Amino acid sequence: MRLLLIIILCMIAELTSAQDTYKGLKDYYNDYFPIGVAVSPQALKGPEATLIEKEFASMTPENAMKMGPIHPEENRYYWDDADAIVAFAQQHNIKLRGHALCWHEQTPSWIFTDAKGDTVSKEVLLRRLKDHITTVVSRYKGKIYAWDVVNEAVADDPSKLLRNSPWYKICGEDFISKAFEYAHAADPDAKLFYNDYNTERPEKRERVYFLLKQLKKSNVPIDGVGLQAHWSIFEPSEQELRTALDKFSSLGLQVQITELDISIYPWEKFQRERRQGETDVFTSELETKQMEQYKMVFSIFREYKQVITGVTFWNISDKHTWLDYYPVKGRKNYPLLFDQNLKRKKAYGEVVKF
Repeated sequence: MRLLLIIILCMIAELTSAQDTYKGLKDYYNDYFPIGVAVSPQALKGPEATLIEKEFASMTPENAMKMGPIHPEENRYYWDDADAIVAFAQQHNIKLRGHALCWHEQTPSWIFTDAKGDTVSKEVLLRRLKDHITTVVSRYKGKIYAWDVVNEAVADDPSKLLRNSPWYKICGEDFISKAFEYAHAADPDAKLFYNDYNTERPEKRERVYFLLKQLKKSNVPIDGVGLQAHWSIFEPSEQELRTALDKFSSLGLQVQITELDISIYPWEKFQRERRQGETDVFTSELETKQMEQYKMVFSIFREYKQVITGVTFWNISDKHTWLDYYPVKGRKNYPLLFDQNLKRKKAYGEVVKF
């Protein structure tokens, strides 16, 4: 009987020791910056929830706080999904980023039209934007430490500065500064970010820089820039990444990597059908290239720890990624550090090897 008791106590001691020595991404990077992940409400239970709790120090709602899902009708908000994410973050002492207050996509149609279906005036649209931002940011004041305030306002067309979205068509460029002003008024302590993609490509980097410089010059309450980092095994290069980090931080702005994934395919902008014979096998060669790219970007991130204040992965694991549907629906992608069984991939080892 005594021997059995000793065995049980030894097993408990070993289990406790294993739990105490478990190190997740958040632990490896504790002295650098919070490592975060984009989540859905469905991920807040079961194995994925356990993985979030063990590995990550920050979360971003993937869709739940975007204008369309959270404010589907002018006089109706849908809070359930966003509230669930906030509650999980608070329960597990995880920092929370808000995403995204003003964007040209996933925006409800009512925001731009009146009861007759006609386009509203600039004054009406800015009032609606103010009401939306004030309501959402105030609800989560003190619970969300940073917001992506304006998302993807810079045009893809190199000959233009701003995207010709309904926001721009109706309000001109004023909607950008006003969004930051409204968010700051609702929560003066929240860090406010402009968020965009392809920020490492020279032609877009310069235009994003120009916009941010103008906002700073006009004393708009902006704290940082979010580099989405939807990258691939082909880009960015080390020099492109360093140049972007130097360029944006020179404005005195915080830099956050907000939506990190490393695709195994070349970047494409427009959606298309899967081509006949197009393979989506995660070969050992692709795995090695992805591992090397992750190793490179994280070594640079660590060098820039005085500039970078957060790194967030866009989705938890290869089990589910938005890149399975975009730009080619039904073409499996493998862009993250955890595989389809939530196990650490080889790239994980390189990210934490320093």
